Amino acid sequence: MKGADVITPGTILIEKDTALPPSLHLEEESATGSWRHLTSSFTFQELERVLAATGWTFFYLAGRITATAFGFDRQKASKKALSRLIGRVKLLKCNCLEIDEVSIQVFWGIPYVSVSAHSRNIQKGVIFAGH
Repeated sequence: MKGADVITPGTILIEKDTALPPSLHLEEESATGSWRHLTSSFTFQELERVLAATGWTFFYLAGRITATAFGFDRQKASKKALSRLIGRVKLLKCNCLEIDEVSIQVFWGIPYVSVSAHSRNIQKGVIFAGH
């Protein structure tokens, strides 16, 4: 990850080994562990349309998930919060997430980063199978 500013609302993270349609080529860069930050110019709506045209689905799971990390180093706190968020997405058997909100606040003089997102899943077919 280049810095905490990379994680912004609308950012899509995808698990590294996620199966994709052969015709879809996405630009990615490292984010956290085996997850990658999607750097293609696709918005999530465009990605949804492209996948649907090939018989694939970009599932959106209702229910916002959040993670928080305390720390004076904003970049480290952001990475920690993102790692926690990815852990929650994995529990839901999803291979993507879409960042909804990133906030930096202070509690009793200690700064913290809070990140919220929605789980997403890319797969062939229209019945949710998880991975």
